[in-house]
Amino acid sequence: MSQPSASAPLHSQPSASSHGVRLRVLHLEDNEEDHELVAIHLHRGGIRADIQRVDTEAAFADALQQEWDLILSDYNLPGYSGLAALDKVRAMGKLVPFILVSGEIGEDIAVQAMRNGANDYLLKSNLARLAPAALLAIEANRTRIAKQRADHALSRSRQQLRELAQHLQTSIEQERAAIAREIHDDVGGALTAVKFDLAWIARHAGSPQIAERVQQALEAVNHAHEASQRIMHNLRPAILEQGLVAALQWMTDRFAKRTGLQVAFRTSQEKIVLPPGVPLVAYRFAQEALTNVSKHAQASRVSVDVTQAGGVLSIEVTDNGRGLSTEDLAKARSFGIRGLHERAETVGGWVDISSNPHGTTLILSVPLSGPENGFIDRLLPDLDAEPTQDDDRDDPTAWGKL
Repeated sequence: MSQPSASAPLHSQPSASSHGVRLRVLHLEDNEEDHELVAIHLHRGGIRADIQRVDTEAAFADALQQEWDLILSDYNLPGYSGLAALDKVRAMGKLVPFILVSGEIGEDIAVQAMRNGANDYLLKSNLARLAPAALLAIEANRTRIAKQRADHALSRSRQQLRELAQHLQTSIEQERAAIAREIHDDVGGALTAVKFDLAWIARHAGSPQIAERVQQALEAVNHAHEASQRIMHNLRPAILEQGLVAALQWMTDRFAKRTGLQVAFRTSQEKIVLPPGVPLVAYRFAQEALTNVSKHAQASRVSVDVTQAGGVLSIEVTDNGRGLSTEDLAKARSFGIRGLHERAETVGGWVDISSNPHGTTLILSVPLSGPENGFIDRLLPDLDAEPTQDDDRDDPTAWGKL
């Protein structure tokens, strides 16, 4: 009986040659004659086996520290069993092929073994197909390993894409906040200075024509001031400083006035304490959902429901429009829906969509406890820190009067 080579690679691919296939085989068997019979049948099947026999649980455990191409195991051993050996192999995370070889094995035991991860089972009275079964098990195992590696690579690729999307979304929000602040500080300051100068000119105007032109200029400056306020809100809604519920209430009121649709806003509570970053994600979700309704739904009624239960924030936007078809959801350039999913993932949340010819419902769900909370803090360190606002009763989205 030859001993295994210590240099053989783990799960090495069998190398076929004119002398047959060479395998490193671990055989759990307490009968020497049965072991020799197994070795003979492997040899007859064209397998040059470096085979090691062990007959106790301790010896088997020690042998598993080495690397094997194939494990053969008797079912009944003194104080041990083939199923226990199989469980140990799989518990160690080893993907080496495992075949039960027993004098007697019932159908129920065979089924259980296959469910537990055995590649095959054979009777000692019929070892003619031992070699083919061994080669087939090794090939199937190699295919399974390749699939697992491919699945792992695909999973890593998807994770990297999600992280990239999250990084891009974070960069966009940070850039929006920076631009909004520059508009407030630079453009707003310039507009205020121009208004003061025009007011001075109006007071000292020597003729009605000059006063009229000054008034026209003041109207243009006021229009620019209103436009800057609107742009700042679109870039970074300062209304969020009043809380998510207040911000969504204000958004739905504006949406109803702008579109003429019937809009119902409902909430289970007036104040919701949320981790940093979550209010902005929730606000953008509702904003995008309402934008999609106005552009595509052809709806007459919309409802926005905000709830917090079981440690989960939920925002549900429902319309009675034409619904979304499977083709709509499958469009390659359907970036609106895709953006909702990507934005939700930045705070550990998810988006559910249900649609039929009578309407569409979009639901954002965000867990408010667990490791997700810290994730957004690392991604969005500065987005919730706004400049100090002056009191502006006319426009709750203002960044201070200009």
